[in-house]
Amino acid sequence: MADSPASLSKNIARGIGVALVAALLWWHVGVLLPFALSLVLAYVLRPVVERLVAARVPRALAVALCLLMVLLTASVLLFLLVPIVSELVPMIRAQLPDLLMQAWQELAPRLAALGVSVPSSVDQMKAQLAELLQTHGSEWGGALWRSAVAGGSGLFALLGYAFLVPVLAFYWLMDWAHLTQAAQGLVPCRWRPALYDLLGELDSLMGQYLRGQSLVMLILAVFYSVGLSLFGFNLALPIGVFTGLAVCIPYLGFGLGLLLALLAGVLQFAAAGEGVLQPLVGVAVVYGLGQVIESVALTPRLVGERIGLHPLGVILSLMLFGQWLGFWGIVVALPCAACLTVIGRRLLARWRASPGFLRTE
Repeated sequence: MADSPASLSKNIARGIGVALVAALLWWHVGVLLPFALSLVLAYVLRPVVERLVAARVPRALAVALCLLMVLLTASVLLFLLVPIVSELVPMIRAQLPDLLMQAWQELAPRLAALGVSVPSSVDQMKAQLAELLQTHGSEWGGALWRSAVAGGSGLFALLGYAFLVPVLAFYWLMDWAHLTQAAQGLVPCRWRPALYDLLGELDSLMGQYLRGQSLVMLILAVFYSVGLSLFGFNLALPIGVFTGLAVCIPYLGFGLGLLLALLAGVLQFAAAGEGVLQPLVGVAVVYGLGQVIESVALTPRLVGERIGLHPLGVILSLMLFGQWLGFWGIVVALPCAACLTVIGRRLLARWRASPGFLRTE
């Protein structure tokens, strides 16, 4: 039976309203992002807060303790960088010029054999570099300044989020029951049973995701630490633990750990006169095998299967959300894709159960 004109116009009006609300939210995404991040943080900490409250701990104190736990966890991740940086900076200062000179001396004859014009001496290389800087210095300086300003503004925004998100999460957790009750009052009564059932399934799904992701981080922290230590890296433990914990940020955490391991290995073994082949092979083996284990076994099985995503769905969701939202899209890709999968599965089940789907001609 075709829809009446009144029903059709009502559906069009609803669609336009939804589109306008979505456009308004997207326009203010910079303002709403810290609220969304704080809500996610509050949601993750809520079960621990409720257990502490049930154990007769004052709610304000329970919330403060949970946020302090998050702060300590983030501090541990940052403090893992302290021994790495304190070891690497003096080594870079002492060895980097010699390493660059050795690399240039090995690379220059090969480039010359290929017909590429290269400086014949160090003095000539310095003269060409000075001429290059004099010719393009202003252009490069402007680009560097613009990059520094953009990076500085991004850093200030990140620092602002680091302060604002815990404060907002504190208020979310303090008034969680009141806020959720107020939100439930906005839902029509006929929708509440289905909506509560959906939210219960999503809540269980997010719990499984967080447990699976935590297990992946723990396994990878042990793997990278042991793997780097087997190849003789002095900073195997801090770099391995940092890489394992940072894999919660897809691609970026792995890439930063790989760069730190490569730099630490090259400087360590070059200072001992053992060359750079061993650290290069060690990093390639450990991080290559670690990436394969994470992508093929750990994330699909411990995270993907628990949240109902096929390995192909895991890869597709990372690519799509990264394309839509950039860095933050990659961070939230798997839980968002899992939620959309649950909602889509329920909508598909309702459509299949509808009279129009079951009717045969």
